[in-house]
Amino acid sequence: MKPEDSPNDGNELKTSVRIEGNHPTKDQTDSTIRPDHPAIRLNPHGELDGNRSQAEKERSCVKEHSLFEQVLERENLQRAWKQVKANKGAPDIDGMTIEEFSQFIRKHWETIQTKLRDGNYRPSPVKRIYIPKPDKPYEKRPLGIPTILDRVIQQAIAQILSPLYEPNSSDSSHGFRPCRSAHGAIKQWQKQSQKRRRRCYVVDCDLKSFFDTVDHQKLMNRLRQRTDDKALLRLIGYYLKAGLILPNGSYEETCIGMPQGGPLCPLLANILLDELDKELEVRGHQHVRYADDFLILCGSPRAGDRILRSISRYLNRHMKLMVNETKSKVVELSEASFLGFSIIKRKVRWTGQSKRRFKKSVRMITKRTRGVSPVKVIRDLQLYTRGAINYYMPGLHFQEARDLDQWLRRRVRLYYWKQWGRPRTRRRNLLKLGICRSEVHKASRSRKGPWRLTNTSIVIRAMTNQWLSDQGVPAGEGSIEQQWINIRYPDGPKQKVKAGRKVQGDLKV
Repeated sequence: MKPEDSPNDGNELKTSVRIEGNHPTKDQTDSTIRPDHPAIRLNPHGELDGNRSQAEKERSCVKEHSLFEQVLERENLQRAWKQVKANKGAPDIDGMTIEEFSQFIRKHWETIQTKLRDGNYRPSPVKRIYIPKPDKPYEKRPLGIPTILDRVIQQAIAQILSPLYEPNSSDSSHGFRPCRSAHGAIKQWQKQSQKRRRRCYVVDCDLKSFFDTVDHQKLMNRLRQRTDDKALLRLIGYYLKAGLILPNGSYEETCIGMPQGGPLCPLLANILLDELDKELEVRGHQHVRYADDFLILCGSPRAGDRILRSISRYLNRHMKLMVNETKSKVVELSEASFLGFSIIKRKVRWTGQSKRRFKKSVRMITKRTRGVSPVKVIRDLQLYTRGAINYYMPGLHFQEARDLDQWLRRRVRLYYWKQWGRPRTRRRNLLKLGICRSEVHKASRSRKGPWRLTNTSIVIRAMTNQWLSDQGVPAGEGSIEQQWINIRYPDGPKQKVKAGRKVQGDLKV
């Protein structure tokens, strides 16, 4: 049908309909129909809307409720601001803090919103900083700190794009995704290795400077596969090319790569690397990926070498990414490490490197020359140990938890012993803690080193576990051992019936 408007007096709307078919054409003029008739609706511009095709209506609806408009919705922006505020990021290139941003945005938001809608908004350059790698202090990892305003806008974009790309993402991807974590990646790795009856080998692939070598055109093409919102894609392109402010104050263009540190960066990385996940699944390879770290399981060293060469060619030709040949290798399952864990005899264990890293961090926190009060030291120690043990819990067995508790208490005793410094100060504090006068000189005037003295009976009786717990040291109910029990057995240690009586179950991993 093809409607043709006919003149009317303004109160009635008459439509002339020409019917086309096998029978002779006939013009039919309908009786007067009111504009609010359910069959004929007027769009906001006063034009006839009743006979539009379904595709036209969907395109109009998408335009009115585009992704870009969803990004700028008040509720979405407020949720983004709460997330940025909770992250407590560092000040940006302007020196603005989280507390100062609230007053700034109230004053300038209308102008910023107008620029965003008009396409005239340009993100500020990203502040480039370098942090030492955990196990290689001589190597630096580059990070980028966007302005707080850009963090809020990036977070708002990520909140809208994430539900769009999340349902189609691979099940082997676990990094920076809702309801997924590093523990899920380790669990999947363990399940995949247990399914292999023969010896299992691992292709450990390391992408060379992934975030600094991302191809902008390739990334934008991946984004266009799910959305054609030009305004949103244009804004993301501006963020990719925002540039860097180096530590020396000079400006550097970003024609390639994306600074690691913004809220949008992890999502864009997953969108790009999802192509790799799909390619590995098509080839039938079992793999696990967390952000830009991934492992591929195989049955022999020869197969592993072949997979490594093939994947390196694919990444180079199709995704324009490089594999670090010096760090990528094919090893047995027991020799592989992933996210700080390894699998030994089909059980998850934290690596020796992770254990050394944990102890090194504790030593840095309890270092006497930090220049902070003991209260601050104990508070930092509580926060770090609680978070670290929660992370390494899948690879920590019960005896290791006990050993770490003893080592941690000894380390805190060493901190207090060095804090007391002079022999007379040590004597005074030992007397306060209940040590007899005849024994005090054995510790306060001893020639033994501080670490050795912390394991003597006098120092242990002075700084008891209860005293350390009163100071806030993780001990007693807050110890690593108790934390292990609470996580592994939230309902209490298992009870088993044996010989007609209840016996407490063994706490074994």
